Amino acid sequence: LDTTIDDSSGESLKTSLKLCRTCARSVTPPPGMLDAVGDVMRAGGLTPPSDEDGWNLAWKALCDVWASKWNERAFISMRNRRLDHGKLRMSVLVQPVIDADYAFVIHTTNPSTNDATELYAEVVQGLGETLVGNYPGRALSFTVKKGPNGEVSKPEIGGFPSKNSVLRVPCETLIFRSDSNGEDLEGYAGAGLYESVPMHHTIELHADYGGDALIWDPVTQEKLLSDVARAGVAIERALGAAQDVEGVIRNGKIYIVQTRPQV
Repeated sequence: LDTTIDDSSGESLKTSLKLCRTCARSVTPPPGMLDAVGDVMRAGGLTPPSDEDGWNLAWKALCDVWASKWNERAFISMRNRRLDHGKLRMSVLVQPVIDADYAFVIHTTNPSTNDATELYAEVVQGLGETLVGNYPGRALSFTVKKGPNGEVSKPEIGGFPSKNSVLRVPCETLIFRSDSNGEDLEGYAGAGLYESVPMHHTIELHADYGGDALIWDPVTQEKLLSDVARAGVAIERALGAAQDVEGVIRNGKIYIVQTRPQV
């Protein structure tokens, strides 16, 4: 598909990338492939779709992730760094969706100051797409100082949230996440440029931070943010390098969605 991309003008690029995405979304599974995918999911402790309608939703989500390789923002980002778009490889990570109370992103080295002794994190209500996706407004942000034995200081709030949206899932479902080699290509950080697609559409609600204990209750705030920070520090210590961590909180329990070296 990459050989069909016409980069001679902005309009031709937009049109040809759209055709590539359409082509990727039109792929049909060859005989036996869905059975093989189901076997891999079961081996990983996941419950695959139980009927044809479920598999149709799963296959559509998977193809949408593949198609996101040819999104305009990512293509231009690679082009501007003089990288060959044909060398980008898209894998798909399948995970269960947790209907999160909160989602967070952690940088175990503060990206604003490059201070390796200070962790920076952001938190939003609901699923993390409002945090890592193109949703207007700010997340709650905070920093902590890291001690030599994994301890953290009291969280210091850097900014309060102004996000208007919160995302929920309507039922138990799976998410198909982009897992490209974009994080491994020298000079190119592809994180956040490609799609993660749930089998079932999320529900967008109005965010109400005014009534959230995370904002007005200092005890709840300190415990939740400290728990997030300690999780980030533990992952950094286990892996031996600064990390970019994504996760969620449900009923006070922290779930790590993914981590990668911080660049």
